[in-house]
Amino acid sequence: MPSAVTLIRAAALSDAAEYAYAATAPADARLIFLAGSCPLNTDGSTAGVGDYAAQAASCIDNMTGALRAAGAELTDVISTRVLVASTRQADLVTAWEVVRDAFGDHDVPSTLMGVTVLGYDDQLVEIEAVAAVAD
Repeated sequence: MPSAVTLIRAAALSDAAEYAYAATAPADARLIFLAGSCPLNTDGSTAGVGDYAAQAASCIDNMTGALRAAGAELTDVISTRVLVASTRQADLVTAWEVVRDAFGDHDVPSTLMGVTVLGYDDQLVEIEAVAAVAD
């Protein structure tokens, strides 16, 4: 089934951003609000301790599982917020590159933020997302 999400590019804005500037879903779409996806293993331990890329990949894997449980997939995501516990731009970019690559051509509107701390021991990355599906 094709995605209900339409990505919008804004020609008047910079094309340096690696994401669409906006996205829409039809009025009859079912919205799915995901909790922040954390880099947790099934036993509750933190994956990829000290590794921004590994934690971002774990977050994507866990987000994909939550999406599937809700009847959706990555191409149904309408927006993301990527939280990275760091004051270094390079760490944010490391996490972002994993997220960007996971979404591929479905480059949803996204916000990348450096934060002070996240909720789990040794957690460096968390990804929030909203998805839309036409049932």
